[in-house]
Amino acid sequence: MKISAILNNIELKQFALPEFQRGYVWGRENVRNLFDSLYRRYPVGGFLVWTTQPDFKTVRGESALANTAVKLLLDGQQRATSLYGVMRGKQPEFFQGNENAFTGLYFNVRSETFEFYGPVKMRDDPLWVSVTDLFRSELEEVARVTNHIEDRKVMLEYQQRLMKLRGIGDIDLHIEEITGDQRSIDEVVEIFNRVNSGGTKLSSADLALARLCAHSPQARNELRNLLMDWEQSGFSFKQEWLLRCATAVATNQAMFSSLRDVSVSEFSVALKKTADSLNFILNLLKSQLGIDHHRVLASPYSLVVLARLISDRGGSINEGYAQQRILFWYIHCFLWGRYSVSVESSIQRDLEVLRNGGTDGLIKEISQWRGSLEVQPDDFSSWSVRSRFYPLLYILTRITEALDLQNGLRLSHGMFGYQNQLHVHHIFPKKRLYDFGYTRPQVNALANFCLLTAESNWNIGAGDPAEYFAAAEARNPGVLRSQWIPEDEILWSIGRYPDFLAARRDLLAAAANELLDTLQAGRQSPHDGAVTVTSHPLAPAEFDMQPTFDDEDDPDIVAVLALADQLNIASPEPHYEICDDETGEVLAVADIAWPQGIQPGRTEPVALLFEPSPENEAHFGERGYRFFTSNRKLVWYLEALLGVDIDGDQIIGETETDAEGS
Repeated sequence: MKISAILNNIELKQFALPEFQRGYVWGRENVRNLFDSLYRRYPVGGFLVWTTQPDFKTVRGESALANTAVKLLLDGQQRATSLYGVMRGKQPEFFQGNENAFTGLYFNVRSETFEFYGPVKMRDDPLWVSVTDLFRSELEEVARVTNHIEDRKVMLEYQQRLMKLRGIGDIDLHIEEITGDQRSIDEVVEIFNRVNSGGTKLSSADLALARLCAHSPQARNELRNLLMDWEQSGFSFKQEWLLRCATAVATNQAMFSSLRDVSVSEFSVALKKTADSLNFILNLLKSQLGIDHHRVLASPYSLVVLARLISDRGGSINEGYAQQRILFWYIHCFLWGRYSVSVESSIQRDLEVLRNGGTDGLIKEISQWRGSLEVQPDDFSSWSVRSRFYPLLYILTRITEALDLQNGLRLSHGMFGYQNQLHVHHIFPKKRLYDFGYTRPQVNALANFCLLTAESNWNIGAGDPAEYFAAAEARNPGVLRSQWIPEDEILWSIGRYPDFLAARRDLLAAAANELLDTLQAGRQSPHDGAVTVTSHPLAPAEFDMQPTFDDEDDPDIVAVLALADQLNIASPEPHYEICDDETGEVLAVADIAWPQGIQPGRTEPVALLFEPSPENEAHFGERGYRFFTSNRKLVWYLEALLGVDIDGDQIIGETETDAEGS
């Protein structure tokens, strides 16, 4: 079928996507390569479609003719979307993704190359032609480019090149058809996975959602609406996680396959119970632990088990004793990485323990699995705001008498105004530490973090701790103790920084154990009175004291995250941990990693290790990672992999090491 006919079929809604298909994931380089190949008449692959008379509730987008067979795209969605987006200048009806990936593709008539629009390079050069404009108004674009060329031979050559590009619409692409209305959704998904073996396969969550959407078209939207509501309240979750929660509530099972026997009406009821239970849990965590945004909501999979617990109790738990015990278990889940490996089997084990032993059973289980639950000073020896123990530091700050080092206000109170947002403050300033020769992990040690209002953080800046500690204590006696800062002035000098960290870790561990002992005993924190918790949705985030994140992460990491978004590649995971399969103990940490590869399912896993140790390198190497020790080397890898030019200066920080990557 000619490409132009394929686009017409999309326009007439005769090509559609089944609900289990994922959204548009191609980046600009994929689109550029597609059109370059078509221009050169290289093969680009065909399409696999399922021609059927579907239940239109299971098809994304509306159907023009309810009684007409539709071709459901099983393979070729990315090519079809890219062709339609560039040649029609708009997204197809079934589109879900980032339309910037195919907006602004240009063709250079002289070099016969494709690039995306760059104003400096293209604005005043008439030989750059908008591919979209060419397909929309062929004659005008051809005339605009060639009229000013005096050399007739060159003019004719350029006209031929533009007509060759315009002729892409006449290229025939093979379409393989599967026919028959009796094929099950399971069979179709199996076919999809086989033909899509080179890309990312459908997961068990995708298949479970496909089955539900085959009978309940509103299921996906219900899930999305819940996720959007929580997003507005400061909590970002994935659809797979919410579906896992609903599965546990509906079946008391962790595996998505258990939804096979759940009817549409049963799932709808379960999803409502799940939403109510999760609202209660989030309100409980917010009111009792001060957890008010997703960056400090560690161990989200523990909420799967808690959703089942709260649902079994009718959507809420009003007894303070029971609430505190739940919080005790939750904190230990994220401290020790309960779900860091074997997520599904760990959840299933805890659901079984919950059914037989309730909250007490869960606490006994994690105690036996972990051994001692006592926090040791060395547990605070980690670094980065992404480390497991950072949320505990945040919790301690929010629910105890922690005071701002400048104005002396309690940081647990709601505070209004931009200047009173929470910032992560380096107690010993980064520049002073780097100048003195300390390493990145030492500079960003968890024991070097405290929380301050934005205004105080700005005012202190790169001040000498020996000076601003003394001034802070003089203004508000006890303020240092409230932030677990050692009061021994000998430790306030930069030469004694390692000793300062060790002393502060002792203080933090003692505070953590005091809090955990209080929760385990089922008592209210001595710093707070009883708090009423409801299952109502959370208030929008803007009404609460929310931290800004600009100063939390290492700037090199922030730059890589921004670059990944700019290139429209898979989102990497900062502070990525490799854990022991049995104990959940952290074996190695990467500053940032793509565990599924830059192009998930197609490329090797990648890690960025700014200051690697032999142990870190060994653990990541054993798991097949290609790792780099600088942003610069990562940029070179991305340029070679994606075929793009990247301005490396944008993501190379002052602290970047020049060590070689492997």
